[in-house]
Amino acid sequence: MTDTEGRQDTTALPSGAAGGASRAHPDPDHHRPPEGAENRKAAQVREDDDSAARAALLRVRAEVGKSIVGQDAAVTGLLIGLLADGHVLLEGVPGVAKTLLVRTLATALDLGTKRVQFTPDLMPGDITGSLIYESKTSEFTFREGPVFTNILLADEINRTPPKTQASLLEAMEERQVSVDGVSRPLPSPFLVAATQNPVEYEGTYPLPEAQLDRFLLKLTLPLPDRDDEIEVIRRHSTGFDPRNLQAAGIRAVADADDVVRARAAVERVAIAPEVIAYIVDLVRATRVSPSFQLGVSPRGATALLNTSRAWAWLSGRSFVTPDDVKALTLPCLRHRVALRPEAQMDGVDVDDVLSGILSTVPVPR
Repeated sequence: MTDTEGRQDTTALPSGAAGGASRAHPDPDHHRPPEGAENRKAAQVREDDDSAARAALLRVRAEVGKSIVGQDAAVTGLLIGLLADGHVLLEGVPGVAKTLLVRTLATALDLGTKRVQFTPDLMPGDITGSLIYESKTSEFTFREGPVFTNILLADEINRTPPKTQASLLEAMEERQVSVDGVSRPLPSPFLVAATQNPVEYEGTYPLPEAQLDRFLLKLTLPLPDRDDEIEVIRRHSTGFDPRNLQAAGIRAVADADDVVRARAAVERVAIAPEVIAYIVDLVRATRVSPSFQLGVSPRGATALLNTSRAWAWLSGRSFVTPDDVKALTLPCLRHRVALRPEAQMDGVDVDDVLSGILSTVPVPR
């Protein structure tokens, strides 16, 4: 996925003309706004709100850049996940700033954030919360767990057993937690940003397909290139402390209201029937690929639709193009497919298969 800050100029709204009543016989509705003026005014206000929300989100991306070097695609991916009301799985070797990225994003957005280090002995109640007996009142009261926040950093999520992993399923899908028959809503916005190490398998519990499918995007964070790594070391040599983001100059440049307005704007992004058909064709191609034993479900197609709209809006457009769909295909679908054992033995890579599908499925013109 490639960052872009292209903008498309919006067409000026036509100006209305007042009615042409004569002075001798004044029109009783002379001072009433011209027909359609209210709609044009509302459209202009909405356009201004959209522009302000987009500017706020772009400021967030720039603010995160003060702390994170060389991971622009992952920064944008997290913003897309937030705009599309989904969750993000971050995969990368230790030391590529996965945790720092999430912490910086939460700081720049002025949203609540909590971090849970997933370990083999972590229990479901340690995440969702549990009932605590109060001796003074002789009653049980619910004590909220760390999931009751805006951005939950689930660090090394594959290090905890499936039972504890499953405790996040309801929170991720329903945005609520049910304990003792009572459902408690989570704050809004709510985003789970989970991290995992792709190369270390001892002492880990791979996420089941059902939970992987709950993640809107799977973003891979590569090792930085030489120039980026030089910049990282240079910042540390001048006193940058990743544990103190305030000292690094990271400040809140957007808030929950900006996210709400941005989400409303994303929902208004138009998508042509031909582009919808293109999304469906891509998803269906994964189901017949000889390299996959598990293809993408309709939920994956919906995720590709929503993320493409979010990317189009963030890029300054009010409509989705096939290029938007292409840009989100890999991060949106790579965790929703499963390679056949023989393909794994041949060293086939999921991203390579998806790239091949992108090159073969006809693109609408």
